Amino acid sequence: QVQLVESGGGLVQAGDSLRLSCAASGGTFSTYTMGWFRQAPGKEREFVVGISWSGRSTYYADSVKGRFTISRDNAKNTVYLQMNSLRPEDTAVYYCAAKMGMRPVTTTQSEYKYWGQGTQVTVSS
Repeated sequence: QVQLVESGGGLVQAGDSLRLSCAASGGTFSTYTMGWFRQAPGKEREFVVGISWSGRSTYYADSVKGRFTISRDNAKNTVYLQMNSLRPEDTAVYYCAAKMGMRPVTTTQSEYKYWGQGTQVTVSS
């Protein structure tokens, strides 16, 4: 069983930065494609960014491109999300998710088998 635990959320002002972490346990992290998703109040959960098992391939939602950066450290079983130039519209619960089998990054939530509990990010204007 794979467990994912996010951390690093908080309350910041517009323009500030945050770095989220997602620590994985169980299974073989280096074979997982990882994704970050978010859910704002009253909205459906949406894809933010994903990174391939090797770290060589990433894919960003247009809304965060140029502001957010995903990375991973397979030695630490951790994936990171560096969020810069935060905006009030980035306010959401952020979830990390794992897709098995060394597969390409995709935006489809149902393809990600394991999910963390989420961490709240609130950006004030």
